[in-house]
Amino acid sequence: MALSPNEIRDAIKYLESGKTLPDEYRFKLFEEKREVELVWNGKTNEVCNIVLPFQTIEQVDEPRGEKLKEIDQLGMFDTRGRQNRDWTNKLIWGDNKLILSSLKNGPLREEIQANGGIKLIYIDPPFDVGADFSMDIEVGDEQFHKQPTVLEELAYRDTWGKGADSFITMIYERLVLMRDLLAQDGSIYVHCDWRVVGYLRLALDEVFGKENFKNQIEWCYSGPGYWKEYFVRKHDHILFYTKSSTGIFNPQFIGYKSGIHVSKEGIVKTFGGGQKESMAGEIEQRGKPAEDWWSDIFATDRMRSEIVGYPTQKPEALLERIIKASSNENDIVADFFCGSGTTLAVAEKLNRKWIGSDLGKFAIHTTRKRLIGIQREKKEDGKDYRAFEILNLGRYAREHYIGINPNLSDDQKQAQIAKKEKDFVDLIVKAYKAEAVDGFRTFHAKKNGRLVTIGPINLPVTRLFVEEVILECIEKQITRIDILAFEFEMGLFPRIQEEARSRGIDLALKYIPRDVFDKRAIEKNQVVFNDVSYIEVKPRIKGKTVSIELVGFSVFYNQDNVAQVSEELKSGSSKLVIENGQIVKVSKDKLGIVDTEIITKKWTDWIDYWSVDFDFEDKKEIIRRKKENVDQPKLDGSTESKQQSLEDYEEIWTGEYIFENEWQSFRTKKNRNFEMISAPNEYASKGRHKVAIKVVDIFGNDTMKVIEVTI
Repeated sequence: MALSPNEIRDAIKYLESGKTLPDEYRFKLFEEKREVELVWNGKTNEVCNIVLPFQTIEQVDEPRGEKLKEIDQLGMFDTRGRQNRDWTNKLIWGDNKLILSSLKNGPLREEIQANGGIKLIYIDPPFDVGADFSMDIEVGDEQFHKQPTVLEELAYRDTWGKGADSFITMIYERLVLMRDLLAQDGSIYVHCDWRVVGYLRLALDEVFGKENFKNQIEWCYSGPGYWKEYFVRKHDHILFYTKSSTGIFNPQFIGYKSGIHVSKEGIVKTFGGGQKESMAGEIEQRGKPAEDWWSDIFATDRMRSEIVGYPTQKPEALLERIIKASSNENDIVADFFCGSGTTLAVAEKLNRKWIGSDLGKFAIHTTRKRLIGIQREKKEDGKDYRAFEILNLGRYAREHYIGINPNLSDDQKQAQIAKKEKDFVDLIVKAYKAEAVDGFRTFHAKKNGRLVTIGPINLPVTRLFVEEVILECIEKQITRIDILAFEFEMGLFPRIQEEARSRGIDLALKYIPRDVFDKRAIEKNQVVFNDVSYIEVKPRIKGKTVSIELVGFSVFYNQDNVAQVSEELKSGSSKLVIENGQIVKVSKDKLGIVDTEIITKKWTDWIDYWSVDFDFEDKKEIIRRKKENVDQPKLDGSTESKQQSLEDYEEIWTGEYIFENEWQSFRTKKNRNFEMISAPNEYASKGRHKVAIKVVDIFGNDTMKVIEVTI
């Protein structure tokens, strides 16, 4: 549609004054866009295309002793309950936008395509306010409410901080990346509730095409609920789309009772209000085709045997129906908001390959325990299973951790980066009671004769980050340093500390507490920077066998403090706090008298899980990195493009080793105890061997210790 002279004049005035054109100009200028679509502040067609290397932190494998037992008593190969070697399942910790982009554009893409591509994605994004990131944790007979980490809190703020706009911005870009990762016959199921279903339906229409919409499934459940001005809300929505018209679909059948009458001859007289007669036996065995409303699947709180203590956990029966419907055995199933790991657990049981990711360390840890439990069950039943590995994302560009507006010019971006970094550093330096310094690449302050560097605000400190710090220490002969961070990369210490020590550097790693954002806590000197946890073990050597005994574990956490909670607590109530590595129950009786009780009476109360790698330096960590001066690989799936992209990458040893999880013991909901001494490992040869011990505490944080034993 052509603009009139007056409209042209008015449009120029708007632009010259820096004002936004009124909405009607959008349709007049871009006539082809005159269709129903979802529009929000900040909408863009730009999609993240960064490629970060995946670092294998841990591999959960069958014990080395099991690998050696290839021949049974009859001299035949025993293949019952063995690992399939064609694919290693992947559990990835990190921001799923960066994970999706790195999967789509990086070397793992070829491995995924070689295994048929991703056939099914199920996601249950955080449509509820912060529910994925705070939780109740069992400590003895008490429940401790764990607050979200700062990284999780910031992720939540990015998602919900600006209302619906920020949620749609977050999910839209990820949906585009997921679509591009799906195989041509792949499907996606997006789980949500009344808060965002309207937005998501339009966003999915735009990303996947209205013609590829299949169902809006209503999952109905019952139970007590609260009402005030509306009916009790007791159903969720699951939006089902395919990437193309050739999506996989296997009809599912459910039992049917109402309206069926079986005669003595075994004939169904009525079926659903007058359907023609059919054989009753067939109906009873097969059931009726599942419809787009599901009322036969109970919520997880009714399925006590499945509960793993995660607030947004979904029932396995729900995922079983979805996975069976839209994938086949040996297909790859993915969940990029995996939470407690229900999708991955069901995929494992149904003999699917899987990829899962989550931002929360507690989610990764919960999923790891759950999947190890399933592996044990399958092995006992003589069924095959696959190893899985836990991955980190490696390098981060500065703009990815400082939160920069992508719509700014390059100069504006740099100015915003500098301003945000300075404000953040100033805040941490003040809370740490340090003195700011200039003239360094990596250091921000000094305190008590030690230089201080501060990690990024919403990404973990990585090995690359610490190596840059150590490099400056060597250049400038600095020997005592503190590194402060909200989160550290999995498996970072103690090896990075050992490396620093070998170069004459005293390196201390400390956690930045949430209290740094509380001005009152800073003013009252209540902010405590916690040291990383410490493990004590004792090897038990007998001949060529070694067992590891866990003899001590120290933590230094703080969450709230006794004095402040004592002041704010209402009479007749109680609250658990963490102060200097102890969980303390603060109670106030009806008369206002405060009493305290230490809940963590022994160091084992802090441990949820521990595992052993009996030959730690047996497996090098190899990453695939794109060669210099090579364009992005083609993604059309052809053999030629796969070969070309494989040649574009080189394999490099990072200098680190993969923790091979050969033995583990952990608490479960049913059994709160764990073993203190590992099973013995028999070495094939005498000599020195390095043994790595990993402990995961009740909050999902991991600590590792490496010792040397001589046989």
